[in-house]
Amino acid sequence: MTFALRYLREHLNFVLAQLVFVCIFGAVFALYHLSLAAVLYPAGLCLLAGGAFGGGSLYKAYQRHKKLVSMAGRESLTMGELFPEDAGILEKDYQQIIRKLCGEMQATEERLTASYKEMVDYFTVWVHQIKTPIASMRLNLAESDLGLSQRLKSDLLHIEQYVEMVLTYFKTDADSTDYVFRAVSLDKIIRENIRRFRGDFIIRKLGLSYVPMEETVISDEKWLSFVIGQILSNALKYTYEGSVSIFLERGRILCIRDTGIGIAPEDIPRIFEKGYTGGNGRRDKRASGLGLYLVRQMAERLNLGIAVKSEVEKGTTVEIDISQILQKC
Repeated sequence: MTFALRYLREHLNFVLAQLVFVCIFGAVFALYHLSLAAVLYPAGLCLLAGGAFGGGSLYKAYQRHKKLVSMAGRESLTMGELFPEDAGILEKDYQQIIRKLCGEMQATEERLTASYKEMVDYFTVWVHQIKTPIASMRLNLAESDLGLSQRLKSDLLHIEQYVEMVLTYFKTDADSTDYVFRAVSLDKIIRENIRRFRGDFIIRKLGLSYVPMEETVISDEKWLSFVIGQILSNALKYTYEGSVSIFLERGRILCIRDTGIGIAPEDIPRIFEKGYTGGNGRRDKRASGLGLYLVRQMAERLNLGIAVKSEVEKGTTVEIDISQILQKC
């Protein structure tokens, strides 16, 4: 009924025109003193014929309306089924314009997709190429225990992190990535990350509290290590004295706690947004706002929950819920 009323409203001028014509005929017949029945009879026939034609037109319009509504509810459309047939002249003109716009939009999308793929390919090659001189530098520094060498090793580790973040950033937008889910020792992943960052612990003179874990998880080892490593890196980055603690709470929450500068309450809801650095980022000009964004993206793909608790000047605790990936005994 709603569609019929809308249709009648849109075609109200035709109904009014017919009534005006009947009035004109009635007025002319009255001027010439002719019988009123001579006007009413043909007027009634015209109304019946007009109703029949109008009803047919209404039915066709309703069928086209249903098809358009059905098409609008689909996730994707092809150009061949873009419009129902039997359109009027003006509608056909509109269809031609829309088809032209869709063609231009598709061509633009194809160009952007090709350009994006080329950029991803370039950075993928760049990441793998730059790993070679990084590995060479690490080998050259491996045999030296000087303080400067320790600092250079730490800086080199952060360069590796940033290089890996570039590749991870592009992978988060890809339809599929190199995920390999299997049983992984949680203790092994954490220990490897602790060894990676041991230089930062030594340089900053920070304590480490860690109790070995026996839990096994079903996950992708590489990307789970990325999540844990990025959080541990942030803990070290913003902790200038004190310690970092890694422990399991309630048997399912992996906690990484530091005694660093903390996060302001107003920043906590936004720290996982892309590019958001907050107060800490404004202090550290090197902050990109991508680290925790990538952590959240990867956590979602690995079926991990993640939450942050923090107090300014007291420290931060990042909680990783691993309950969904724990291997059941």
